[in-house]
Amino acid sequence: MAESHTSVLVVGGGPVGLALSCLLSGQGVDHVLVESRPAVSRHPRARGVSARSMEIFRRLGLENAVRAAGLPAEQVSFYRGRDLVDPEYVRTGPAREPGGGGPEHTPSPGLICSQDVLEPLLLRRARELAGPRVRFGTRLLSFLDDGLGVQAVVEERATGRRYRLRADWLVGCDGASSTVRAGAGIAMEGPTGLGRYLSIRFEAPLGQVVADRVSASYFLTVPGRGGFMAVDNDRHWIYQYPLGADPGTAADLGTAVGSGTAVDVGTAVGPDTAVDVADHRFLAGLVRTAAGVPDLDVTVRDTMTWRMDAQLAGSYRRSRVLLAGDAAHVVPPTGGHGMNTGIGDADNLAWKLAAVTAGHAGEALLDTYETERRPLARQVIDISTANAANRTGYRIDDELLLTAAYRSAAVVPGPQDADRPGVLDPAGCRPGCRPGERVPHVRLTTAGASDVTSTLDLTGPGLTLLTADEDPRWQPHAEAVRRAGIPLALRAVRTASRREAEPGQWAYLLGAEHADTALLVRPDGHIAWRGVRPADPATLPALVRRVLAAP
Repeated sequence: MAESHTSVLVVGGGPVGLALSCLLSGQGVDHVLVESRPAVSRHPRARGVSARSMEIFRRLGLENAVRAAGLPAEQVSFYRGRDLVDPEYVRTGPAREPGGGGPEHTPSPGLICSQDVLEPLLLRRARELAGPRVRFGTRLLSFLDDGLGVQAVVEERATGRRYRLRADWLVGCDGASSTVRAGAGIAMEGPTGLGRYLSIRFEAPLGQVVADRVSASYFLTVPGRGGFMAVDNDRHWIYQYPLGADPGTAADLGTAVGSGTAVDVGTAVGPDTAVDVADHRFLAGLVRTAAGVPDLDVTVRDTMTWRMDAQLAGSYRRSRVLLAGDAAHVVPPTGGHGMNTGIGDADNLAWKLAAVTAGHAGEALLDTYETERRPLARQVIDISTANAANRTGYRIDDELLLTAAYRSAAVVPGPQDADRPGVLDPAGCRPGCRPGERVPHVRLTTAGASDVTSTLDLTGPGLTLLTADEDPRWQPHAEAVRRAGIPLALRAVRTASRREAEPGQWAYLLGAEHADTALLVRPDGHIAWRGVRPADPATLPALVRRVLAAP
């Protein structure tokens, strides 16, 4: 059996695994991604791409492509009515609407882009960066963690060829039924079966029906009726039909149901009635009834059953194995935060794996992945579960994940930086420059051609020392870090050709009494340290080694 080696083996090629592959490539990390499916998802599944995810895609050079593929911003509203033709409908916008009169918190507002459209964009980018090391149609058969690395056996499903792959680290991005999590012996905690749904992907000329009330999601107020999700707000749609709470049915399948497979929906359509999902005439009738259009021309494309759970992995790391995305947390979809939380996991983990595999950081840096991301997932699960229980409806908070403030050994707090009760701030985005927070967005104007339009564009791909103005006195400190073998870029918000669009905004957010205050920014855009220029250039390398848990 042939054998090869890689620094990181990523198992799972959904949005989280593909994002992780792109981010690892951006950090120069050799890796292999295996995905058992032969191709990307055909079902829309997740649709909401939050502002924080769009900022990550911005770094990957994907923002414009994702935005072009998504629904127009004016369609990101939420409809409530008895059916799609209810004259007394209510239509609301997101919790915080772009251009709503408040300060601009991001250069990359979120949007609706369904997973079947998003995944091909991520896959194309991942293959541009990693080539044939992104392997679909290849499944993980087994792995052994010996404490120094992971010995995996994988199989090409089309040929049956098996080979061994030795990896320094294994990351499970393989979903709620994670093989990696099970193999690592990590248990999930929390309730299952909060709801079960039949998801019907269909085509119908509904665009003309909803033309005066176009929205991203259409919640139906008739009990047990479910709702519609727009894929393109024209011909392509998803109807979510509630199946009841009985866990003893096919809602556990979690994958597309093939032709001829019976799904028991007796709790929804009658106590003794089992419905064959291959009966497209019946399913089309469900769609027509819910839409309120008896003569609607409906073509059912496929179906999927799924169960709403609210679970969190007991740990995110065991020895050389780490978990991300649904393998680490299963979030109710009520809020649109599940996929986005997973993409945030990938962003947090990628740079830490890069620093450890390059020898710049100690393995203890990887412990901060769980310290930072697990409490955030716990909070997201609680918020989403509360949304699911809110029968009067809820609003999507596009900016919730922008409020993350980490507390871990990879953050050096100052004496003025008090801990918050949670990682996220549901009260809203209140930007500042406190350690642990994401660098705040300030719009910049540049004389001449430049891709820099935000302070976010000044950070990464490695550590960044961000100053307010170009100051040569910081140069010896940056050089001292580089001499210690740690990559670091010295950048300024204001230069001879670049200024804030709103003068004084950076100084206000920095909240600094001293003009020479700088930020040490991690590759994921979160602030590791804020302080004035030390007297001794050796101080900064020691501080950086502390952040990286470097020996």
